[in-house]
Amino acid sequence: MNKKIEICENTVIHQEVVDTVKKQLPDNKKIDSLANFYKMFSDSTKVKILWALDITEMCVCDLAVITNVTKSAISHQLSSLKEANLVKCRKEGKIVYYSLADSCVKEILEKAVIHTINE
Repeated sequence: MNKKIEICENTVIHQEVVDTVKKQLPDNKKIDSLANFYKMFSDSTKVKILWALDITEMCVCDLAVITNVTKSAISHQLSSLKEANLVKCRKEGKIVYYSLADSCVKEILEKAVIHTINE
């Protein structure tokens, strides 16, 4: 599937269009934040963790078994996901359970799956 990229052979600037779009673009801080958010989905282990947490909340030990990754590595991944506000945790005694941060994360993950399956 080699798609040809169309390149404009003209050097005309549509200033009105450019000005309209520039006014509506978020500032660079928001753009960077959004890029970092989506960066979390570029790692297959993080995606497996999110997918598992879309099914049910889980502890680090369970996630390590499911992903076939060490508990230390899972903890590191969960820390990144938590920092990106994709997961949250709750403590029950000595066990910490992780789940998706909110229904928005669940929806983003599920829509991404539908989008990639329908390619």
